[in-house]
Amino acid sequence: MSVQTAVRPGAVAVAVGRRLTGRYLSPLASLGLLLVMFAAVVVRYDFASPAQVFLNLFVDNAYLIVLAVGMTFVILTGGIDLSVGSVVALSTVILASALKAHWPMPLAVLTVLVVGPTLGLLMGLVIEYFDVQPFIATLAGMFLARGLCYVISVDTLPIEDPVLRAIGLHYVYLYEDKFIRWSVVIAAVVVAAAVYLLHRTRFGRTVYAVGGNRQSAQLMGLNVSRARVGVYAVSGFCAALAGLLLAVQKLSGYSLNGIGLELDAIAAAVVGGVLLSGGVGFVLGSVVGVLVLGTIQTFVTAENLDSYWTRIMTGVLLLVFVLVQRLVVRKPR
Repeated sequence: MSVQTAVRPGAVAVAVGRRLTGRYLSPLASLGLLLVMFAAVVVRYDFASPAQVFLNLFVDNAYLIVLAVGMTFVILTGGIDLSVGSVVALSTVILASALKAHWPMPLAVLTVLVVGPTLGLLMGLVIEYFDVQPFIATLAGMFLARGLCYVISVDTLPIEDPVLRAIGLHYVYLYEDKFIRWSVVIAAVVVAAAVYLLHRTRFGRTVYAVGGNRQSAQLMGLNVSRARVGVYAVSGFCAALAGLLLAVQKLSGYSLNGIGLELDAIAAAVVGGVLLSGGVGFVLGSVVGVLVLGTIQTFVTAENLDSYWTRIMTGVLLLVFVLVQRLVVRKPR
């Protein structure tokens, strides 16, 4: 005879509630904040084309979206990557200097896309096999990448390649006069690939498992070491690609590009609901976090405020979301 317990429906409801609270509350709160902030900005300034203003958030922050995707992978394992801003700068300098030396454009781009993941892979190996804290290893990577920028060139290097200039300057019209740029298309492809990788592959499931509990992941037979090293290679690739997008956007390479960009990527991920302790978060949440930061920048620009107000508002917002995660969000058991 089967025994049906009266508390089973309630237990299921509690479990679902915990899952909603633990995984979706912070991203949904971030999405709600984005909608409220953007609506307030549109109402206050009565833009002629609110739709284009929204699309401009993607146009202006395509490189940051790609960077935040890579940072999401790292944070999900409980790590951090402080080197990405310097890798972005290094990517712009390598691209511009290679083109100036008359390298074929595909070779210059390929070189950038190899250097970034290689640096990330080396940092991942140091973290995993030498038991170095991610903060220290990636801090060393940050100094290394920035130093290489200065070795290559301290001057602004223009990009004259016609294909890259076309990608940077030409619009992609969606409907009527509403447009984006090719950098947004590339960022969208990266986001889609990251979502698939995290939620439809063994590597992605291992990333979440490592962030949740590394020992449990090892007992489950998952390749923890490969995942921990792999996320830094992914982050390095995203940083290199973000550097390419930034170089194409600015049509130049400069050794001082990307200063503080790693903090923007971390802030976007946290505001988007990725827990710094690891195991909880979504790529799409990080994208929403980038859009929230972009909306703050739009407000500051429309108000003609000094640029430091962007940092002040971002800092306040980041603190609020960290407190919300601390007090409300709980990692599922």
